[in-house]
Amino acid sequence: MKLYFNVGYRAKAGENLQLVIDEESNVSKTHAMFYTEDGFWKCEVDYFSKSVSYHYQLVDDKNNMVRQEFVSHQLAFPHNYKEFLIFDQWNNKNFPENYLNNKVLYNKLNQFVPKKLSVLKKHSHLFRIEAPVYNPNWEIILFGNSESLGNWDYNKAVHLSQTDFGVWEASVEIAENHLIEYKYAIFDKIAGKVVDVEAGDNRYTIPNLQKDVLQIAADHYFKFKSYQMYHDAGVAVPVFSLRSDEGFGVGEFSDLKKLAHWADQTSLGMIQILPINDTTANYSWTDSYPYAAVSVYALHPQYVSIQNLDYNLPKELVEEFNAEKSELNSKNLIDYEKMISSKWKYLKAIFTTEKEKIYKDRNFKKFIKDNESWLLPYSAFCVLRDKYNTPNFNNWKTHKKYIAGKIAPFFSTKSKDFDASMLHAWVQFQLHKQLKNSVDYIHSLGISLKGDLPIGIYRYSVEAWTEPELFGMDFQAGAPPDQFTELGQNWEFPTYNWEAMKADHYQWWKNRFKALEQYFDAMRIDHILGFFRIWRMPISATQGILGYFYPAVPIVSEEFKARHIPFDYDRYCKPFINDLILWNYFGEQSNKVLDFLNNNHDGTYSFKEEFDTQRKLTDYFKKKPLGSIEEQLILLCANVLFLPEERNGQTVYHPRFNAFKTDSYKYLSDWEKKAVYDLYQDYFFRRQDYLWKESAMEKLPVILNSTKMLICGEDLGMVPDCVPGVMDELAIVALKVQRMPSDQISFYNPKNADYMNVVTASSHDSSTLRQWWQENHHLTQQYYNQQLMQYGKAPEQLEPHLAEIIMKQHLYNDAMLAIFPIQEFFALENDLTNPNMNEERINNPAVFPHFWRYRMHLNVENLIENSVFNQKISDWVKDSGRA
Repeated sequence: MKLYFNVGYRAKAGENLQLVIDEESNVSKTHAMFYTEDGFWKCEVDYFSKSVSYHYQLVDDKNNMVRQEFVSHQLAFPHNYKEFLIFDQWNNKNFPENYLNNKVLYNKLNQFVPKKLSVLKKHSHLFRIEAPVYNPNWEIILFGNSESLGNWDYNKAVHLSQTDFGVWEASVEIAENHLIEYKYAIFDKIAGKVVDVEAGDNRYTIPNLQKDVLQIAADHYFKFKSYQMYHDAGVAVPVFSLRSDEGFGVGEFSDLKKLAHWADQTSLGMIQILPINDTTANYSWTDSYPYAAVSVYALHPQYVSIQNLDYNLPKELVEEFNAEKSELNSKNLIDYEKMISSKWKYLKAIFTTEKEKIYKDRNFKKFIKDNESWLLPYSAFCVLRDKYNTPNFNNWKTHKKYIAGKIAPFFSTKSKDFDASMLHAWVQFQLHKQLKNSVDYIHSLGISLKGDLPIGIYRYSVEAWTEPELFGMDFQAGAPPDQFTELGQNWEFPTYNWEAMKADHYQWWKNRFKALEQYFDAMRIDHILGFFRIWRMPISATQGILGYFYPAVPIVSEEFKARHIPFDYDRYCKPFINDLILWNYFGEQSNKVLDFLNNNHDGTYSFKEEFDTQRKLTDYFKKKPLGSIEEQLILLCANVLFLPEERNGQTVYHPRFNAFKTDSYKYLSDWEKKAVYDLYQDYFFRRQDYLWKESAMEKLPVILNSTKMLICGEDLGMVPDCVPGVMDELAIVALKVQRMPSDQISFYNPKNADYMNVVTASSHDSSTLRQWWQENHHLTQQYYNQQLMQYGKAPEQLEPHLAEIIMKQHLYNDAMLAIFPIQEFFALENDLTNPNMNEERINNPAVFPHFWRYRMHLNVENLIENSVFNQKISDWVKDSGRA
């Protein structure tokens, strides 16, 4: 079989296009292409299969990769032809239509049945277009300037068959010997008429006068207009925040079914939740932090419903269970410790009573076999964590280092740890069943579920124990200072060893996405900036202010000399302290601080060796608290200009964030200040962009092509210039939070959002709208007048009619998704608002650790019964074109 490839592409001098055909067993074969005067790159390939998967790539004169397609082309060949002339296009993933070839749309169109394409020997052309239409009543038609294409007559158009999801094909005989112009259009089967013709110029193909060759016009993509594309609205709420009659003081997976019922009544098509992985480190309230999972696969036991387990509670515990359930459900906020200890009490009681039946359960056995790669290490980890009362495997008496062969005995019936190991495996089995049951119900309503992928892993997690080589265990990840905190954030997670992950083509990430894809249609990647660069700190630091970006182009010693900066390591890289600084920090308590310092007898001081890092001071104060001076002493450690890093036997340097605002900077000479400031600006805003783009483009395409989920990226904070371009090229939907604009403006106006955006007024890290309204009256007044277009003085509180305007501004725009926290729905009706609005905040990033304990003040059942309110929301959603 002969394949003749033709693709139009404008390359620079010295660049060449290549065709890469994917063979079996992940092997690919590269074919050189040659450029012709008609503007096409061409090559001829002998091929012997009914279908082909391939992509194009651009290389320079040294065969280095310049650019490649991230989405493969797929073609199937009819059996009655042996030669195929293929006219192709470079497959940009960032066509908006391509974003929709994902699980969200599969879910919306779950009744799809592919049709077979009929290709006759007399046919000359096969037209193929990728058009993932979200309306099940629509189909794609083709018409053009030849008789066989209807001579531009709608009524004589060719109807295409959807041969695969979002792929439409038709074969025709075109006898005319002239340039063929054509277009695709949308036909409504119910109305029996054309809805609209695709946007843009006419398409072209050439006549085919070779009887034994089928010419394929492989088009990418249908040129939709905005209103023809998928738009949706949704609700964001952590699972733990759901309140229902059947709950146990916390939201459970089974409550998602009730939330989906409400979403269906309000025409909301998406439910967004926070991470749901197990965070059990010590069974205290600090485990409520959903971004510090002890396993990236295991689900959190807090979400299991005792009433929906495979087996009933022992009769003697039913009364106690009901009493505790009633007590916990009456609380305004989650009592995490009481809730989790009680759930485990009942889980253990049921398991102990029914374990003989459990061990014989074929479905349970299959679950273990299917998930043993992560489930067995996780179960052993849990047993050891509980045995030694710590997740810190470095402090365990045995198994400090993970060795699979030494863990295997945990799952032998002869082992004393067998029952405990199987308990954790069985709880995961029950969690999986309950979540899958809810997901299936959500999907049956045509609603999508959007998850949340934390950027980091917990330092004392199963993954850190089993695969420490994949992580930078000597470092901590966090975020630079921002509007949430002046000192930055230290999440205490290890960083990623991207070099090690690259070695096996990021299989760790591919496996993680595959596991999430069991449940989710869309995924929010938390802090997607971490794939470009991460903010990392040495273990010696406790505050994010002492971090720097990694990877980064650092400052080397020669640069100080070139800029005539009199670099001195002690002056620039250690805290600068003099009498005036001590007084500014400690006032009359300055004398108490001298025990921690050496007097240099030149008017300056330095920290004694036993106190010269934030970590040393923090550890000391845990044993010997000193009250108010503790925080200031720790902060004084950050009074430096540059942070050193040892790299390949050489010391390189990173400017401390906001170094020009430090007390150390104030005591430089004026010309030295300018030189240091210029170097700072060069480091943060000029030299890094290409490296960070290269870093992201190396890993993200490989990782994201392993999933069919719609990917959204949380791109808030200090966003490098390269990020928007990369996200656009890789089809990652960006997040627009109105009060956190990336530009130098007070608010983001959702009407400016393009299609590839999620718009929202608040996030789980921010205050709610009602709280924010009262935080800064000057800002609120500006928002009231300029954004909401209201006259006069802003009211003291956010009134329902204003909340309605805000919601509608987020609904009526071109953004693909408009998602609202559940609290913003409550703000729409006085009868629905929480009397204590300060209980509605989910997280405050400035407070670490924070107790994540928000619960809806209303039961989901109450929302379902509120038919008038639900209809109002439904009308808005439908009217905005998001239903």
